[in-house]
Order: sequence, then C-alpha cells, then structure tokens
Amino acid sequence: MSVGSDIEAECGRCGKTWHIVIAMIDGRVAQVECGECHKRHRMRSTDTAKPRARRATAAAPTGTRRVVAAKPQVEADPSRPPRFYDASETYVPGDRVEHPAFGPGVVERILGASKVQIFFAGGSRVLAQRRDG
Repeated sequence: MSVGSDIEAECGRCGKTWHIVIAMIDGRVAQVECGECHKRHRMRSTDTAKPRARRATAAAPTGTRRVVAAKPQVEADPSRPPRFYDASETYVPGDRVEHPAFGPGVVERILGASKVQIFFAGGSRVLAQRRDG
C-alpha cells in the first residue's frame, strides 16, 4: 500500500467505499480521499464500525512531526537571501526558506544527516534535506 493507491473505506458524507490513499504515517494509511465526493478524511475501514473514543486533549496525533511555537528557536540570517525549499539541498540554522505549502520559514536546527527542523507560521516542521555520504 502506498500514497495514490486505491483502497476500500467508508465515506461519512456519501457512503461510498472507493477511496485514494493521500497520506501514510509509519507505514499505515492515515488519510484518504473519497473517489465520489472528494472529501478527505481519516482512514475508516468498512469492516470495523466501532465508534471512536474522544480525546481528552487537543494534542497532535501520534506519529506527526509538528511542533507549535510562537517564534523560531534561532533568528533568521538577513545577510542570506531566502531559498526555495528543495529536499536535495543542505541547510544550516538561520537559513531562510520558502516552502510551496508552508510558506516562508527559518531553519531552526539540523536533525542528523538527512533531516532539518524549519519554523513556519503554522509551527515547526521536520523535513528532509540532502543526505551526507
């Protein structure tokens, strides 16, 4: 199973079962889009009709990599021009980036050889960067 695959799931809006996988977390289908009404929702299997338990808090679901903060952990370096985000590039803290979905951001820190944490208006995101070696 991968993003873009067809899958059977129940749609709460129209009741149809043909869907397309649009997001996966930790190898499991996380979000689907109905092939009929195009509503996006969490994966609901047709063979399990159990009611969902309510969450006690508004915490992010397990497996997401988003941290919400009021300002970046490091200041943007105004001497460097903003760069368009590209996973094949390498970044350093203070770099300014422009992401197509998240907008302008500031690189906060490097997480290993292949990940970078970037602060955006909607919160920090962990994204890929060029692998060393």
